[in-house]
Amino acid sequence: MGSEGPAPSAVTVHVTGFKKFHGVAENPTETIARNLKEYMEKKGLPKGLTLGSCNVLETAGLGAVAPLHQTLQSAINGNDSELPNSGTVIWLHLGVNSGAMRFAIENQAVNEATFRCPDEMGWKPQKVQIIPTDGEISRTRKTMLPVEDITSTLAKKGYEVMTSEDAGRFVCNYVYYHSLWFAEQHGTKSLFVHVPLFSTINEETQMQFVASLLEVLASSP
Repeated sequence: MGSEGPAPSAVTVHVTGFKKFHGVAENPTETIARNLKEYMEKKGLPKGLTLGSCNVLETAGLGAVAPLHQTLQSAINGNDSELPNSGTVIWLHLGVNSGAMRFAIENQAVNEATFRCPDEMGWKPQKVQIIPTDGEISRTRKTMLPVEDITSTLAKKGYEVMTSEDAGRFVCNYVYYHSLWFAEQHGTKSLFVHVPLFSTINEETQMQFVASLLEVLASSP
């Protein structure tokens, strides 16, 4: 009795943010992703949650697919010695909506890339299938996480937050669709959250929001 050791964490969350892109010289999600581990070490992780990798992606579609899949795959087969190998794995992707006044929990992604401007690798697709073998551009994939419940819980904590059914057609949607597809193949879960600029909701509040979101995810079914 008492020799079993600590129980494995039930939920492991890996986080991504994005670098700068056209019209957004400083992406708040880059700052959040880079600072989150230190922030959570000081704050304390929610019970039952392990914070895995925190990566910053290029704001690019086609040219960034290989690095994105390497990042996703690394959590499946590369960290057995460091992270629990049982329980739920969640990919939390953060992106900025520069015109937003509040946080948006994205329920789905669409298999369509129609970029309003070239991405950071110069690609500007129009009505292109993100994963051609996965259906037409009207095909949608939804997260397996309870978006409405997550939004409601965060709203009760005092955050300006909404549920969204449209992640756009730019790189955020592109990454989310790939992640949702990957999640289905590998038995993980995926969630995308749009955040405003720091000039709209300041950095400390956004860090608090992501910490609260991690707490909610730790208890999500």
